[in-house]
Amino acid sequence: MLRTILTVLQVISAFAIVALVLLQRGKGADAGAGFGAGASGTVFGARGASTGLSRMTAIFAAVFMINSLCLTYLFQRDARAAPESILDKVPVSETVPAPASVTAPPVTTIDPNAVPAAPAQQQPEKP
Repeated sequence: MLRTILTVLQVISAFAIVALVLLQRGKGADAGAGFGAGASGTVFGARGASTGLSRMTAIFAAVFMINSLCLTYLFQRDARAAPESILDKVPVSETVPAPASVTAPPVTTIDPNAVPAAPAQQQPEKP
């Protein structure tokens, strides 16, 4: 239950950080104010929204980092608590002795300097 709540909080904080970063004005936005584009930045007042949005971004970033550490701790603790593998679930049975091994015929070595024998000539068929 706690993991589910923290995971939902993680997703919400991630989306909030993305939305807040996209709402903020870039550093190069002030250059356009000198050429008459300054009126578009008056939505949040003369001071701008950089203070409020940057504070909210910092708060959500802190929540995201702390939440990441908590989720890491919870998942690592659960992983160490019950180590299971497929081999642990296999029932143990009596060992059956292996069949007797069959000996292979001896391996002959081939002389690399030997000349291969010429194939036999085939006789033409008589009608």
